[in-house]
Amino acid sequence: MANGRRGRSKRDLSREPGGFVAMPWLVMDSTAYLNLSHTARSLLLELARQLRPDNNGQLLASRAHLLKRGWRSADVIDRAKRELLNSELIVETVKGHRPNKASWFAVTWRLLDHHPSYDAGVQSTFRRGAYSQIQNAALSPSDGPKSI
Repeated sequence: MANGRRGRSKRDLSREPGGFVAMPWLVMDSTAYLNLSHTARSLLLELARQLRPDNNGQLLASRAHLLKRGWRSADVIDRAKRELLNSELIVETVKGHRPNKASWFAVTWRLLDHHPSYDAGVQSTFRRGAYSQIQNAALSPSDGPKSI
């Protein structure tokens, strides 16, 4: 039986097989991204690693999930998560609670995929590209040298 896949037998040998993380240059060149710590950038890559065509909004950043990926400290994860939320590169779509309900997140460089379990108001307040509104506060002009 012909299934239309015969032409794909020659695989692309110029790269490793499997999936890949697609992060737009616009995101990586943004002020929001450039101001991140290395741990926040690493966590953003971990979240982007989970992306599929239909799950933006269901990304996990729990310690239990990240433990398998080499993340050991809950404090480091929380700091990086807070940094990503403040930079508006991610949005929390479902608030987690104890004992075993993890928070869900969405990256803001892609549209939010619909899911009935999102917290109320998330669909209406989500802004794609919210990270691009972040200004670089560290580059404000100084008042000049202080006189003694």
